[in-house]
Amino acid sequence: MMIDRRHFLQSLAALPAFSYGSGKPLRGIFPIMQTPFTSADAVDLPILAKQVPFLERCGVHGMVWPQLASEYYNLTKEERMAGVETILAAGKGIKPAIVIGVQADEAATATGYVRLATKLGADALIALPPRGELDWSRITTYYKEIGAASPLPLFVQAIGKVSVENIIDLAKAVPTLRYVKDEAGPVLSRLSELRQKAPEISAFTGGHSRTLLDEMMRGSAGTMPAAAWADLHATAWDAFQSGDRALAADLCAKSLLLISAVDSYGMHAVKYVLHLRGLFPNYIIRAGKNQSPDGGGNRTSPLDERAKRYLAELLSLLKPHLRA
Repeated sequence: MMIDRRHFLQSLAALPAFSYGSGKPLRGIFPIMQTPFTSADAVDLPILAKQVPFLERCGVHGMVWPQLASEYYNLTKEERMAGVETILAAGKGIKPAIVIGVQADEAATATGYVRLATKLGADALIALPPRGELDWSRITTYYKEIGAASPLPLFVQAIGKVSVENIIDLAKAVPTLRYVKDEAGPVLSRLSELRQKAPEISAFTGGHSRTLLDEMMRGSAGTMPAAAWADLHATAWDAFQSGDRALAADLCAKSLLLISAVDSYGMHAVKYVLHLRGLFPNYIIRAGKNQSPDGGGNRTSPLDERAKRYLAELLSLLKPHLRA
């Protein structure tokens, strides 16, 4: 029986997504790693390295650094390069894929990150658009230069006013770009639209994975949540893929308790949970040097003693479901 192009592409999209570099699957739970800082305001590279085996123990399928939740916009070029070297050295021989963030305000700097990540053995790359750039032709040129600098699979992280059509056009222009982390609009309807119009593009989500169950039912390729309780998401993903939707729904519901804490207290809550889990020695956020590229201000409440007690008790209640 003859099969038309649309149904052929849909059948390809149903298969696991693979990296052309390492062969590791690019599918599942890919948490955004947090950046630890010392009391002297330096990137704590030994703790950053420890986050790699911690996340592997959590059962994740990949990990990503540095992106918005990593506070990349407050890191120097030297800190980013040192962090990439640290993470990829710590990740030698692990099962999860490592995706390196290479975005910059101009393509020349971004391609420098690309070359370093490629040389050191990253499995894939991800890039936000340049901050403040609205001209889509210039954005396309930026991604073309990133794609031309490495054979590694490339994710576009869509934020702001990036449309589904923009993503599809970009994938046509950049041969290595076959993945998207979509945070540029109503996630569920856009996920379904991408699956219908461009099933060859593997669509990941963000937003702390608060709608993970619905996303999986719509055929998402994965999600990029916070790292602090990634084991809840990983177990939910694995349960759903194996057909245990009841367990997946239960764990997605439990993760919402922690996600609501982030909504209330911001990234301090994420780092404080990592502190409670024995990974981070503190929960320092590097404040105020640059604004996040998504334009978000700090509208969260202070992480006061009551908040800390709440997070500690919540983590204790959820402990039976944590892997690491």
